[in-house]
Amino acid sequence: MKSKKTQLALLLGGTLFGFGLAYSGAAVPEVVLSFLRLEDLGLAFVIGGALVVVALSYHLIPRLLDKSLWGGSFSLPPRLSISKWNLLGASVFGVGWGLTGLCPGTSFAAVGMGNWPVLAGVAGMFLGALFYGWLRNRGLRGIE
Repeated sequence: MKSKKTQLALLLGGTLFGFGLAYSGAAVPEVVLSFLRLEDLGLAFVIGGALVVVALSYHLIPRLLDKSLWGGSFSLPPRLSISKWNLLGASVFGVGWGLTGLCPGTSFAAVGMGNWPVLAGVAGMFLGALFYGWLRNRGLRGIE
């Protein structure tokens, strides 16, 4: 079980992330689909801004602080090789995003904004996650 401080940090971070998605228009499937059709490139600035913040955070924060705000050490995940399962999963994700204008973050932000039809897309994401778990439990080689 995570500590109360960690739970609060996760709640605040998720709330800020959801607010950012809603404010930028990324939680509106029609806006995302317009971006993917290259009709409205406004989300490119949102994505670019997010990449700058993340890149700076990954490089600067560990150099400026000895420990994280909660006292833990900084660590990056190990480099992993890309498998056919990574490519298949990314392809399924991309096709789903292109057809619906939804990804996990934006869909939950959209539901938070009262866009109830998006729940059908959320149900599809849960079914996809269950299917992945079923495949993994069948012992398919390389799927993790």
